[in-house]
Amino acid sequence: YDTVVIGGGPGGYVAAIKAAQLGQKTACIEKRDTLGGTCLNVGCIPSKALLHNSHLFHEAQHGFAKRGIDVGQVKLNLPQLLADKDKAVSGLTRGIEMLFKKNKVDWIKGSGQLKSPTEIEVALNAGGVEQVAAKNIIIATGSEPSPFPGFEIDEKQIITSTGALALEKVPEKMIVIGGGVIGLELGSVWSRLGSQVTVVEYLPAIGAGMDAELAKTFQRSLAKQGIKFKTSTKVVGSEKQNGKVLVAVEGAKSGKQETLEADVVLVSVGRRPYTEGLGLENVGISVDKRGCIQMADEFRTAVSNIRVIGDATVGPMLAHKAEEEGIAAVEYITNGHGHVNYNVIPSVIYTHPEVAWVGKNEQQLKDEGVKYKVGSFPFAANSRAKTIDDAEGLVKIITDAESDRILGAHIIGPNAGEMIAEACLAMEYGGSAEDVARTCHAHPTMSEAFKEACMSAYGKPIHF
Repeated sequence: YDTVVIGGGPGGYVAAIKAAQLGQKTACIEKRDTLGGTCLNVGCIPSKALLHNSHLFHEAQHGFAKRGIDVGQVKLNLPQLLADKDKAVSGLTRGIEMLFKKNKVDWIKGSGQLKSPTEIEVALNAGGVEQVAAKNIIIATGSEPSPFPGFEIDEKQIITSTGALALEKVPEKMIVIGGGVIGLELGSVWSRLGSQVTVVEYLPAIGAGMDAELAKTFQRSLAKQGIKFKTSTKVVGSEKQNGKVLVAVEGAKSGKQETLEADVVLVSVGRRPYTEGLGLENVGISVDKRGCIQMADEFRTAVSNIRVIGDATVGPMLAHKAEEEGIAAVEYITNGHGHVNYNVIPSVIYTHPEVAWVGKNEQQLKDEGVKYKVGSFPFAANSRAKTIDDAEGLVKIITDAESDRILGAHIIGPNAGEMIAEACLAMEYGGSAEDVARTCHAHPTMSEAFKEACMSAYGKPIHF
């Protein structure tokens, strides 16, 4: 093979397809029975199905009547809710398999282990071993949930994100350890379905990496929905007792001890690179203390013809970042040129309201000594948001004080995850707030809030 990709997740399968499209004889080694990796099977995709449908359930219970829609008693059919999620996942995974066939990518089903810089031994799922020779190798093995001391995962009572996608009944009480993206999304799902959810976070604020102003707004919004928060709180340990899980916590500063009780505990304290059994030691590739494979120029490891992308190496653990790296790595192999702009990698939390951001936040710019301006616009002053009675949140644009170039965009509100793409495009082309503000936006749309935030950054908005 010209190129062999180890791992069939978003980074790996995209890299394999791109390599084939560029004329390389390509194979992808993946041990799951389906392609798509964590994201498609037990991550981004199934969680979005549950987030969407649980939001509809919550709206039917609490929002329909005020809109003039009387539906009587709304009941949850949890098995059907989960089946709908599974249907979405199976359809998309089969789609990747079809794309492999269309682009003539060989899928080798099994676990790959590096034997030399050009040899991979695959323990086949069907039994036996296959030796695969490759001029170029791309490691795209992804990540797995980080373990947490004192919590033994059983995916029934003490669960990771995987277990949270398949609970057989709605827990009366749920504790979420970690107030990051995964914990807040899945905590929202089960809260909407009727669980009493408490989020325990060691840091003073939720939404790691989020702009401080948005983080406060976000926490207030989720609290109004019934989710409880214990920030600046350290989790000490757990024990099971009488069918419940007791979680010992203490104040990160005060040291005040407390015991929380739950039916289910979701451990979502981040993820770590997955490189188990990969045989890195056979070829002289090392990992850092977090388990990340070290990456040099052009995504090369210590072995020049072996590259690494996605969660297995440094940077944000995001599917779209892995996809961009997969394409760029293949382009480097093919023609010596590839491109990923790490200043324009968006983050999204798919709760309600959604939160999305890209580029720098205020604190980062203060730390860097950069002079900046801020423009913001509330959805409460946006006509489309008001007409659909979904007007919580705001758009915040941060620009360079001298050049007006957009340095960061932070959105909390309806369709934030879609709207952030406009910020990414503007930033990729070095656009200014005035460039966006002078671009005609359709009326009435949510995107007008983005335009008016840009107007606010360099002048004044019209509607606020």
